[in-house]
Amino acid sequence: MKSRIYGFLCCLLLLPTLQSCISYSFTGAATTAKTIQVDDFFNNTDLGPANLGQVFTNRLKDYFQQNSSLKVVPENGELQIEGTITQYLLTPVAPVSGGSSNVGDPAALTRLTIGVRANYIDTLEPKNNFKDRSFTFYADFPNTQDFNSVQESLQRKILDQIYIDIFNATLANW
Repeated sequence: MKSRIYGFLCCLLLLPTLQSCISYSFTGAATTAKTIQVDDFFNNTDLGPANLGQVFTNRLKDYFQQNSSLKVVPENGELQIEGTITQYLLTPVAPVSGGSSNVGDPAALTRLTIGVRANYIDTLEPKNNFKDRSFTFYADFPNTQDFNSVQESLQRKILDQIYIDIFNATLANW
């Protein structure tokens, strides 16, 4: 009985020591930084909507604020990210046979692909920096739907995945 009490007391005494060795952030962010600077992402695509760069930048700032304890600042952030939207592309996928050898086969689906190139600076841990890293994602839609009617929802789906990928590459070090 005394050995059980002695073991329990030893565990209680060691608990604070072990607790100080383990550090985990429930936000998923593996950084000690307090601020992030998100500079404008410029839209360098031919087909993308004119406001795509501004929409992307604002939603990326929102994503960092909602998913970390970082404060977004306009300049001198401990973490800094900027970039360019480099791809906004519609391509036919999933061809179906048209039955005629004189006419090309139509596609059953069209794919919207959006690509972003980003530069990231971590002033506290320079080994985490990266330059010109590409983040790309796509979504398909049936050719029976008009692109204009699905464009906004497709963009949101694609950009949401790119925000996750950028967050993981910068703060989660994935």
